[in-house]
Amino acid sequence: MSEDTAPLVPARRVGAGGRVLLGLAMLGARASLLVSPRPAALIIRRVFASAGVNLAQGLERHAPADVDAFIDERYGDGPDMLLDVYRPASRAGPLPLLLWVHGGAFVGGAKEELAGYFKLLAHDGYAVAGPRYSLAPEHRYPTPPRQMMKALEYLQANAERLGIDPNRVALAGDSAGAHIAAQLGALVTTAGYADAVDVQSTITSQQLRCLILACGPYDLALARRASSAAGSRFIQAVVWAYTGKRHFFDDPLASSWSVTNHVTSAFPPTLITVGNADPLAQHSALLAEKLRAQRVDTETLFYPHDHAPPLGHEYQFELDTDDGQRFLERARVFLRQHLTAT
Repeated sequence: MSEDTAPLVPARRVGAGGRVLLGLAMLGARASLLVSPRPAALIIRRVFASAGVNLAQGLERHAPADVDAFIDERYGDGPDMLLDVYRPASRAGPLPLLLWVHGGAFVGGAKEELAGYFKLLAHDGYAVAGPRYSLAPEHRYPTPPRQMMKALEYLQANAERLGIDPNRVALAGDSAGAHIAAQLGALVTTAGYADAVDVQSTITSQQLRCLILACGPYDLALARRASSAAGSRFIQAVVWAYTGKRHFFDDPLASSWSVTNHVTSAFPPTLITVGNADPLAQHSALLAEKLRAQRVDTETLFYPHDHAPPLGHEYQFELDTDDGQRFLERARVFLRQHLTAT
C-alpha cells in the first residue's frame, strides 16, 4: 500500500507492516462500503490502536520524570469526555495552557499515546492538556470540536486547582487533531463561523495566543483527490464515518469542514509542519498560503521534495531522528515567543 492511498490520514502512522495490513483490511471492507462505513472505520481504528502502542513506548523513552499529572479529569458528561493535564513538578503557580488534540483519522487514536510528548512540552513550563474525544462512526461531526470547547471551558473553571493561566492559551494537534485544532482557531476568530459549524467558542481571541499544527488535513477539495482506488475507499470510509453522510463532499455542510475557507486576519500566530513524503503536504501548504494572504503571523517547517530520508505522516513524533528533534525544538521556540509573554 503506497503512501498516497490514504490522503486524509496516511499510513505512515502505522508503519510498513501496518500499511500492508491496512491495505488488506480495506480491500476486505470494500463490499461493506456499499451500505455502511462502520466495518472499514473499525478496522482502521484497530490498526491504529496497535500502532499506538509502539508510538507511546517510543515517546515515553524521551519523557522527563519530574512531571506531575492529573489523569482522567472529567470535562463533560459523555463517557469519552476525559482529559489529562501535565505540568512540571518543580514549577508552582499558574502556567500557560497548551491543549493538544490527538490524531487518528477521526475514527481512532488516543490521548494516552502522546503522554510522553506531553510530558516533554510540560517540562518546559506549561500545563499541557491532552483530551479524549468521541470517535466516529459512533459520534459524528462536529462532536469533536464541540467537545474540545467543553474541555477549554472546564480547564478555565478549574484553572486554580490545575495551576493554569487561562489568559495564555495555545492550541495544537496532529493529523486529524490538527484539523480540529485549526477549526477551533477559526471558531474563536472568524465571525459567523461558530454559527455555521454550530459550535460556540468558550475562549476569546485575546486568550488564544497561538496554534501548532502538524500533518493535518484542512481542505476537502484536496482530500477528495485520491490517486488510487484504495485511497478513494479510505477517504470514503473516514468522511462517511465522521459525517454520517455518504455524499458529504456534495453537502452544504462540507464547506464548514474546510478550515482554509474560514481564516481571517484575526487568526492566531501559527506554526505548521508536514513531511515531504506526507500525502497531506498540499493541505499544509494551502493553509499556510491562505494565512499569509490574510497577513497572519505564519511559520512553517516544510522540507524540500528531495529531502532524505523522506519524511512521512507524523514524522514529528519520531524523536530518535534529527528531523523529529528539529520540529520539537522549533515548537519550543515558537511557544516561548508567543505563550510565555505575559
